[in-house]
Amino acid sequence: MSRIQRTFKRLEGEGRKALIPFITAGDPVPEMTLPLMQALVAGGADVIELGVPFSDPMADGPTIQRASERALAAGMSLRKVLEIVRAFRATGDETPIVLMGYANPIEAMGLDAFTRAAMDAGADGVLVVDYPPEECQGFADACRAAGLDPIFLLAPTSTEQRFADVAAAGSGYIYYVSLKGVTGSATLDLDEVARRIPVIREKVGMPVGVGFGIRDAATAARVAGLADAVVIGSRIIEEIEQSERAEAPARVQAFIRGIRDAIDAGGQQ
Repeated sequence: MSRIQRTFKRLEGEGRKALIPFITAGDPVPEMTLPLMQALVAGGADVIELGVPFSDPMADGPTIQRASERALAAGMSLRKVLEIVRAFRATGDETPIVLMGYANPIEAMGLDAFTRAAMDAGADGVLVVDYPPEECQGFADACRAAGLDPIFLLAPTSTEQRFADVAAAGSGYIYYVSLKGVTGSATLDLDEVARRIPVIREKVGMPVGVGFGIRDAATAARVAGLADAVVIGSRIIEEIEQSERAEAPARVQAFIRGIRDAIDAGGQQ
């Protein structure tokens, strides 16, 4: 059982829902990423999605695009992301880390080299936005061989066949994209989420995290009442953008603590 799977099993036993925050590695500068990751854990994160910056982040809205631009301008790369993961693991923290990004940097490194390096660094899962499950069984097999959970996206438009493909290729959890749009979009249809989550759980047999459009504690609490995990990213990036650099970890920790408290209050099973 992977570290991600153990985390969800523990939370289920506690009657709690997972909080999965996202930040972009290297934003605003590489030396800030480790303190920000530690702040997320201190604030109550159960899993961290660590974004691998990419020059053409097609699924991301302007906020995360800006984060990628800042990170790339500061010299961030996939190998440097893995160095940060290794440094995080050296602190002894057991919080699972999911590397989230796009195919190009992985293809440039080579799939086998990447999965070995990610495992060696201490990563636990990989979510590649532009790897469709029906076309990447080799990627999923390489991840599992290295002890990594291959994590996939589902959306309001996903078909029955896509459910089956994700069930066959994925593990760890499902990231349900709750909107027909990019990250950071403002309108979240909770009624539609409520209709879709039971179907997804039945079809894929994995915990379901909901992301895109979650911007405050009240919405996070309502989503926690429906799903197994709440994923929040753009709003955290905004906290980083609006902070003085030295104050960013404390500000992020306080924000995540508010989300954590709301989820625990509103997402009890």
